[in-house]
Amino acid sequence: MPLLPIRTSTRSVFRALSSRVIPSTAGTNLNPQLPLRAQATSVAALQRRTLTTKSTRDPAAIASQLSSMASTSRTPAPEPTLYIDVIDEAGSDDALAAVDSAAKFFRTSSWPHQTCTSRTPLLSKVADLLQRDKQILAEIETKDTGKTLEESKVDVDDVTNVFRFYAEEAKKLDRPKKIVSDVIPDSVESTTSHAPVGVCVLIAPWNYPLLQICWKVAPALATGNAVIIKPSEVTPLSTIHFVKLLIEAGAPTGSVHLLTAGGASVGPTLTEHPDVDLVSFTGGLDTGRRIIASCAGTVKRCTVELGGKNPNVVFADCDLEWAIDTVTTAVFLHSGQVCSSGARLIVEESIADKLVAGVVERAKRIQMGNGMDPASETGPLVSAAHLSKVEAYVKLGFKEGAKLMVGGSRPDPKQHPELAKGFFFCPTVFDHCHRDMRIVQEETFGPILTVERFKDGDEEHAVFLANDTKYGLAGGVQSGNVERARRVAKRLRHGTVWVNTYGSYTPAAEWGGFGMSGNGRELGSKGLDEYIETRHEWVETNPAKPGWFKGQGKPLQPAAGLKAKL
Repeated sequence: MPLLPIRTSTRSVFRALSSRVIPSTAGTNLNPQLPLRAQATSVAALQRRTLTTKSTRDPAAIASQLSSMASTSRTPAPEPTLYIDVIDEAGSDDALAAVDSAAKFFRTSSWPHQTCTSRTPLLSKVADLLQRDKQILAEIETKDTGKTLEESKVDVDDVTNVFRFYAEEAKKLDRPKKIVSDVIPDSVESTTSHAPVGVCVLIAPWNYPLLQICWKVAPALATGNAVIIKPSEVTPLSTIHFVKLLIEAGAPTGSVHLLTAGGASVGPTLTEHPDVDLVSFTGGLDTGRRIIASCAGTVKRCTVELGGKNPNVVFADCDLEWAIDTVTTAVFLHSGQVCSSGARLIVEESIADKLVAGVVERAKRIQMGNGMDPASETGPLVSAAHLSKVEAYVKLGFKEGAKLMVGGSRPDPKQHPELAKGFFFCPTVFDHCHRDMRIVQEETFGPILTVERFKDGDEEHAVFLANDTKYGLAGGVQSGNVERARRVAKRLRHGTVWVNTYGSYTPAAEWGGFGMSGNGRELGSKGLDEYIETRHEWVETNPAKPGWFKGQGKPLQPAAGLKAKL
């Protein structure tokens, strides 16, 4: 996802959390005002989430009471003083119940047959409630993900705008489109209209849980679908609160279902089910491939956004201080846990040393800490498992011969004892990288910047390097010559390209990638298209006999052995 909504200044991009503090809540009793609670238990496979048993098979409970149930699992915590929460884990039976409930609702209710205009009050009410609970949601998001409170507030503002945008944009679908063409007879009225897809499974990632689920839910509900929401088991808390707001806003019982579970618990049940009509997934490439394959058996619609390895091309005619700030922001926001992170710096040779030195100095002075602390500029990685992944990529960078300029490890516990208990990792810069390195080509999803250089004036090589990726989600071009920047930007094979900025976006414009970054689009008018079927109606106002089969031929006699018995 993008880094910042378009209205946000770059000063808001640094803040976060000391140890992924999560409010003490349980099941359906989500209350961000409760005191924080230390636990010495966790589920390693589910990223530090203790799961408890709670069982029901009432689909209405799934839809209206946010219950999700299944097994119990406990393992020692990776850190003895981590703050965690207790939630319910759904199983395959719960997934089946949710699908049955959603499918029955879609088949029997008036919801899918209503106009989009009639659903506008619901979406507008959700937007109002998001703003009412902005502080609560932001605190939940910060404590659950590790991002800063300021950034979490920006996320709430952004998803509010998403709901308001689709409340108005979806109205355009109510007007059938008249097809006018010279090849259509005058006696024919040809129109296209739209219908909802049906039951939609919406799967969100752990890094921007509220933002990403709202990108999916808003257009899905605006167009009259029934949704089954599956947040990441790592960061589900803001989604739980959000679904409560959907119900408070008046979402019909049966239109919204919530399953809190790991992907292995419910994923195949949802993606392979014949009554599921669409799966929308945002997450990693490997999981995305499995989901696409799983959907193929029932030929259901499947849209995926699978991250990127995003180039940030910087030409030597940039203002140096501005470029340092832009590059640093692009890669180290949210500790690099952003799918559109500008993690691959491609810089013109004559400015490279000065730019890298400036980014290194800025990286050294990034204030890491608790996201609830206004002084913090970035926070921890989301889990012990993800920390290990980032550490492995740093070791790989050394092995591949990249030159470490800064970072490369966790903060020194003696120098920074306040950071010892969280999953913090120092902002890291590798210089003198080349295109054959795995750290250049693979999505590290952490605070790691790789640096490649191109000769002065060699736009062709800059474009080649920027497009030299299996992904194609986003990229940036920074130059004092706007004409050149635009020229280069138009040649990049990436879904979003920023010119002389990085990370801004608006819900009115589409978001998605080329190549292995996925298929389909979210946001913008195309974001609605993912959730609708187009129906063509051909009405003949002056009917006439076709006259093709005239009944004048010799009667056909079937072969003797194939005659039907009378």
